[in-house]
Amino acid sequence: MASSNRSIYSALAANLLIAITKFAAGAFSNSAAMISEGIHSLVDTVNQILLLFGLRRSRKPADALRPFGYGRELYFYSFIVSILIFGLGGGISIYQGIIHIITPEPLGNPTWNYAVLALSVVFEGTSLIIAAKEFNKTRDGETWWNAIVKSKDPSTFLVLFEDGAAVLGLFIVMICMFIGHNYNIPQLDGLASMLVGLLLVGVSMILARESRSLLMGEGISDESKKRIMEICESDPAVLKVMKIISTYQSPEDVMLMLIIAFKDDLDTQEINEGIERVRSEIRNEFTLIHFVIIQPEVITHKFRY
Repeated sequence: MASSNRSIYSALAANLLIAITKFAAGAFSNSAAMISEGIHSLVDTVNQILLLFGLRRSRKPADALRPFGYGRELYFYSFIVSILIFGLGGGISIYQGIIHIITPEPLGNPTWNYAVLALSVVFEGTSLIIAAKEFNKTRDGETWWNAIVKSKDPSTFLVLFEDGAAVLGLFIVMICMFIGHNYNIPQLDGLASMLVGLLLVGVSMILARESRSLLMGEGISDESKKRIMEICESDPAVLKVMKIISTYQSPEDVMLMLIIAFKDDLDTQEINEGIERVRSEIRNEFTLIHFVIIQPEVITHKFRY
């Protein structure tokens, strides 16, 4: 979580400063694309604040109202962030672009725009590098896309996507602005705004899909299930693992439920001792699993196979 905070704080500082300068440059040069970029940076700033708030809420200890803790608060706020990118970032940018394509305004002096865009590339690029380095530490040999799909910490890949979209959007605006000013095509300013908006809509759809999946409840990997089954069935009291049910309550908290068939010649005390051994072994190996609920079942000889 500390690494997540580092990338979020760096993105927050960069976006706040950049948003102010983009709005100022857009006002001086009558550039819809720059205004859209300012909106983009402002939305990203709000997003980082929401992520930090979600991270703080997710760390609240369990209480009578939430006996399993508040971990899913992070997933909720991550989903809200993806909706904000779609609505405020993408929607407003597309609207601004359409308006400026239909009724293009005379292009002002682009000098300030170029200066702001160049600085923005430096700041956003630095933030992207930090986010990429932090996320790379969690990949564990997976491809980037597979690591994103399997990640249970949305604060890492949300910042990565936001910064990536920001850098790509800056280059789109720079290219369209350069061509528009050199060939006197003011409509390209609106086109740049539309392209930035479409980029944000695409990113928001990916993030919404991943955040929704986490909010609905994702389980542990097949490899972890296999290892848990091995741990359980190696215990002398266990006959067979009937079912494994798991869900991530937060990136650092997994709830596990096991339905285990114990040998039919065991008494209640021996079954309870077996349950405690299995629970202890699982917790020792899987530090993220905090809740282990075991439902015992007894299979008689005639039903064995």
